[in-house]
Amino acid sequence: MSTSITRRTAAAATGLTAALLLAACSNPTDGGTTEVAATSGSKTKINISPDQDRITTGKVDSIAAEVPEEIRKRGTLEIVGSSGSAAPLTFFATDNKTVIGVEPDLAHLVADVLGLKPHINTVSWENIFVGLDSAKYDVGLSNITVTEERKEKYDFATYREDNLGFEAKKGSGPKVTGPEDVAGKTVAVGSGTNQEKLLIEWSKENEKAGRKPVNIKYYQNDSDTYLALQSGRIDLYLGPNPTAAYHAATTGKTEVVGTYSGAGATLQGLIAATTKKDSGLVEPLADALNHVIDNGTYAKVLKRWGLSDEAVTKSEINPPGLPKTNR
Repeated sequence: MSTSITRRTAAAATGLTAALLLAACSNPTDGGTTEVAATSGSKTKINISPDQDRITTGKVDSIAAEVPEEIRKRGTLEIVGSSGSAAPLTFFATDNKTVIGVEPDLAHLVADVLGLKPHINTVSWENIFVGLDSAKYDVGLSNITVTEERKEKYDFATYREDNLGFEAKKGSGPKVTGPEDVAGKTVAVGSGTNQEKLLIEWSKENEKAGRKPVNIKYYQNDSDTYLALQSGRIDLYLGPNPTAAYHAATTGKTEVVGTYSGAGATLQGLIAATTKKDSGLVEPLADALNHVIDNGTYAKVLKRWGLSDEAVTKSEINPPGLPKTNR
């Protein structure tokens, strides 16, 4: 990884981990909250109850007019996200059925600007893209990384930095800064993710250098993955850094032992609202995101979930993404 990307990613990861040092777990007497201790010593309560009282903003007629006519007439924005529980990105509230997190909050903000009613659909990861391909859904907001391969089929409007985290059993010892640190290790990763792509590339790089490949494992859900991590059946779990930091902070059983940009060695990864290519929706999405960035509501949403360190200053359409071959 280049020095600039290494420092930037490490700084963001350090800030995020500090922000997610939890002073208390769920508090049923306070409507279901998690209290976050910031580095300044102040504390912020994260609402994990079904009553979210989300941050809102007003409709912007000029941006709403950019939305394709079919969607404007329908009056709803069909948003798709992953059904997996990945706090603080997308997960279930204390009622175990209400979908909450930074992704749903940002989806609501964007819909506000566009003057549309947000309808959030949760499906398996692979069916996010199936639904976008068939136009069943208008936009995916589910921690989707911009990649060069995906850009062949989808348009992207960026809204957050993408940093990955290697999570290990607390005190187990490994530190990860590059491919050599995972040589011969057993590492779990989600299928079809950019994390998987990076891990496969690292494994190939290790073999070319005469080192052992990575033993890559896949699990159906996070609970199975963390059980394997605690039992020693896997050494590491590679996933989004926000979820790794949140899990480490809330359980006290794991720790983040390395971070990496979601776009590879020389590029800062970016998370983006994802639409079917040439659907006509990416421009209004980017304009809506830039509006909430400018009016401050975007920053309030990220702060609400402890993700201020992953903020972007501008939504970009189809910027450079994870290369087809990460070198």
